[in-house]
Amino acid sequence: MPYTIHHHRHNFSAWAASRAASVVGNRFTVEHGKGLLEAIGFGPKLDSPDKLPEPGKLDRIHRKWRQGIVSQGTKQELVISHGVAAKLINVYLKSRFVCGGFADSPKVQALHPPIDRVLLEELARRDFGGKSKFWAQANKCGWSKFDSATYEDVIQGIREALNGSPLWAIEQFWKGHQ
Repeated sequence: MPYTIHHHRHNFSAWAASRAASVVGNRFTVEHGKGLLEAIGFGPKLDSPDKLPEPGKLDRIHRKWRQGIVSQGTKQELVISHGVAAKLINVYLKSRFVCGGFADSPKVQALHPPIDRVLLEELARRDFGGKSKFWAQANKCGWSKFDSATYEDVIQGIREALNGSPLWAIEQFWKGHQ
């Protein structure tokens, strides 16, 4: 099979996601991360926003993706929380679609952003959406230890605070690039 730009984008996105999601207590290799993503159907054929879930179905499908990664991780003797699974998924989709030239697509605008300590601390510091205590509590839990309900509460909090803006817009508060 020829090496296409879709293979290249998949490999890069899997690498970026694996590096971002592998944290102390949840370490895994890029190879493992890529395998986890491929086990839930992420690969070169996921090459267009048209292949993403409809915005109204994304949360339910995202939960299934996370559950698939957690389950697949267990089979590989990896301890993967919903927070880590979400980071793996979200960085992959961010690099593949949000930063891949599709940011205006309604399906891409609905994609969950990566969540981490740096983002949660800044949201709390700025009292974003009037939810300082909420962000501080989420940060205290630790994104890499999020269970499914906590992760979904944080995403819903972001969605509400952004008030209709694309979810990727929350990353204006992420200071990890500095």
